[in-house]
Amino acid sequence: MPIEAVPAVSAILSVIPAVLGLMLVLWLWSVARRDASVVDAWWGPLFLVAAGAAAAVAPGDPERRRLVLVLVAAWSLRLALHIAWRNRAHGEDYRYRAMRHTHGARFWWVSLFTVFLFQGILAIVVSLPLVVAVTAPVPAGLGWLDLAGAVLWLTGFLFEAVGDWQLARFKAEAANRGRVMDRGLWSWTRHPNYFGEALLWWGFWLLAAGT
Repeated sequence: MPIEAVPAVSAILSVIPAVLGLMLVLWLWSVARRDASVVDAWWGPLFLVAAGAAAAVAPGDPERRRLVLVLVAAWSLRLALHIAWRNRAHGEDYRYRAMRHTHGARFWWVSLFTVFLFQGILAIVVSLPLVVAVTAPVPAGLGWLDLAGAVLWLTGFLFEAVGDWQLARFKAEAANRGRVMDRGLWSWTRHPNYFGEALLWWGFWLLAAGT
């Protein structure tokens, strides 16, 4: 095994219990609240937990580690706040209500595995580029791939944040009920928030590729 891969392997072993432990706590919270929707706003922060756990166990190049952690924190916290604000006072999401109706008294155990732990496993897999980026000891300092990744990340972040803001304003106007949003960034691409998310994650991939 190349020496560069050793820190990432040890970091993954710390990421797994950190992420799944958080999901278990969230599941217990959802049982107490009788609302599985609490998991939605925590999708972004799961990646901050993963990157932080990896960096704490096997810190790589300090410049790249700081850059990645700042970018992950900005993206994850904005997404968490956006989802929490969007879902406020709406009660449990219809998807979870449908699952509750289907599974009855077994819903909470079903939700543990199919909603909470499943999302945790997905987050662990998706976070692997972040783990590599924050733990790789070489190369020292930031290079052109890191710069390209940061620029791509920023472009995606702006598309996502501005697209969400424009859609929220559009839906807040009663006159727009039932109409299709086709203004601002939404006149350029059907889903600027998802397009931005894709760009943003390719930016994270470039930061990992730089190692």
